[in-house]
Amino acid sequence: MEFVTNIFNSFEFQVIVKLILGFMLAGIIGLERSSWSKPAGFRTHALVGISAVLIMLCGEHMSHTYNIDPSRIPAQLLSGIGFIGAGTILRDGFNVKGLTTAAGLLSVTCIGLSIGAGFYLGGIITTLIVYVILSYSYKISAKLDHFNLLDLQVSISQNVDTTLTKIEELLSKYEIDIKQMKKIDEIDSENDSTILKIIGQYNKKSLNKNQLIKNISLIENISEVIEE
Repeated sequence: MEFVTNIFNSFEFQVIVKLILGFMLAGIIGLERSSWSKPAGFRTHALVGISAVLIMLCGEHMSHTYNIDPSRIPAQLLSGIGFIGAGTILRDGFNVKGLTTAAGLLSVTCIGLSIGAGFYLGGIITTLIVYVILSYSYKISAKLDHFNLLDLQVSISQNVDTTLTKIEELLSKYEIDIKQMKKIDEIDSENDSTILKIIGQYNKKSLNKNQLIKNISLIENISEVIEE
């Protein structure tokens, strides 16, 4: 019995347990991200998580061997993870995508560090909380967030200024807050049309977007309306 206890308490056995547990917990969060086709999925999260455990174990090993501060390497990891997180954040017009994924990467890094430090309870509970946040927070945000962005590209054949005024009046009628309206430099050579870019904010509960697009297309001198 004492032999078995010694095995369980040995540093080598703890290394195996910590690496496997860190991989599994980070992978669980990665699977949730993969199910939503996010840029950082199971493999990315699992690698970050197990890497964090390894770094923590490395710091622990070096503290035992060389009697140095084991927190130095994890501190560098937390600052370095920002580079990976920045790579998942994209700017798409007025939208910023990837922030949740970047935050998830930071979460699994902390989970990995906690598992590597032997703080199993904190790592497991954090994994459950993060998973619930990533899986079910969209239901709450869908109820609270009533606004969405309208992104249209409109082709105007002639009388651009007059047509612009009519478009603005129609958007005002639908209570759309215009964020940006500008002429794109390029001209549609086939139809000799001016391309107009429109970005606005609307209440998705009170607006029939299909009807709006149809009404815009019915305005005189408008040849095409495309939703981006």
